[in-house]
Amino acid sequence: MDFVGPTSKLSKGNQYVIVLTDMFSKFFITKAVRDCSSTTAAQFLLEEVILKYGTPKELVTNGSYLTSALFESLLKLVGSCHIRVTPYHPQANRQCERYNATFLPKVLTLANSTKTNWDEMLLLTTFNYNNTQRAITKFTSFELMYSRNCRLLVDPVGETGELPDPQQ
Repeated sequence: MDFVGPTSKLSKGNQYVIVLTDMFSKFFITKAVRDCSSTTAAQFLLEEVILKYGTPKELVTNGSYLTSALFESLLKLVGSCHIRVTPYHPQANRQCERYNATFLPKVLTLANSTKTNWDEMLLLTTFNYNNTQRAITKFTSFELMYSRNCRLLVDPVGETGELPDPQQ
């Protein structure tokens, strides 16, 4: 888990992105947030991760903001092992750091000219990343997380692999 930013401040006050990756599937969960505090991290972990996907066995972090008593108490309460890595040693948290280095430029490229809607592009970029086939596994992160293909917004091929009858 890591923070990225600051970026251009949005009307909602968000200027950072918090990122969590599942090490096995490389499935990413992201959210635009106001700050990179331990309170924000704890809230994200509880609301966006634990209550939606379940409790991680281990959580790898590299920021001093994730060593507070609040954050440690949450991890202890839910039974997650906190693995801290050296902050300026990105290889120790390489999957998260690699994603951070590639996704933010994509998000900002898709944003409008004033970069005031980058949070909307964050959701699309994360969705795209999670549904892109990985060269090594030949699966998408979504497939590895859910054991099925993702039904896309526009998916003309049905479950049978055939185009639906337009008369129906």
